[in-house]
Amino acid sequence: MTDQPMTDQPTADRPVRVMVVDDHPMWRDAVSRDLAEAGLDVVATAGDGEEAVRRARACTPQVVVLDLNLPSLSGAEVCRQVVAHDPAVRVLVLSASGEHQDVLEAVKSGATGYLVKSAGREELLDAVRRTAVGDAVFTPGLAGLVLGEFRRLAAEPAPASAAPQLTARETEVLRLVAKGLSYRQIADRLVLSHRTVQNHVQNTLGKLQLHNRVELVRYAIEQGLDDEI
Repeated sequence: MTDQPMTDQPTADRPVRVMVVDDHPMWRDAVSRDLAEAGLDVVATAGDGEEAVRRARACTPQVVVLDLNLPSLSGAEVCRQVVAHDPAVRVLVLSASGEHQDVLEAVKSGATGYLVKSAGREELLDAVRRTAVGDAVFTPGLAGLVLGEFRRLAAEPAPASAAPQLTARETEVLRLVAKGLSYRQIADRLVLSHRTVQNHVQNTLGKLQLHNRVELVRYAIEQGLDDEI
């Protein structure tokens, strides 16, 4: 398979476009500065929920680094509105809370990942870069919580529908996504390029009419793919 360029992917000439949303000015400025110094393109910041929604629609970031505790609109509601307006936007929650309810609400609202604010600078930079290419990034210990919730939801009855036709390779990639492997790990396991794996995931998202990797993992678990060898 010939790799095709993916227009929404960052390159050396087109750094990741990031928006930072936090109601504490010092924290917001510090995060923005760290991202900019690392070569990312901070296209906007916001200090409350309504402002965040307006600016996200105006500047179309690739990644929104989002606090949950915001004036005017909650972070979860900001996430819902931003993702509904542009499903290509990926949201990385950066919150002081590690409470299970907050994590699950954020993910159900469309967040791709979740870090607590105790994360170090390098951990945050790595999380933003990975989020930009579609990885689901969580503070250690939270990923298992999310997968467990998806398994619980998958056990609930769902309306019958015609199953989309995935290729054998797409199914293989989907199975490894469900097991929690990153795109790089999948590429190494299947002896493919990183971009080819991304292409397979994008094709699968389109066929399944899903918006992000979190929804893709839930679908894979519903199909039992995470239990296959």
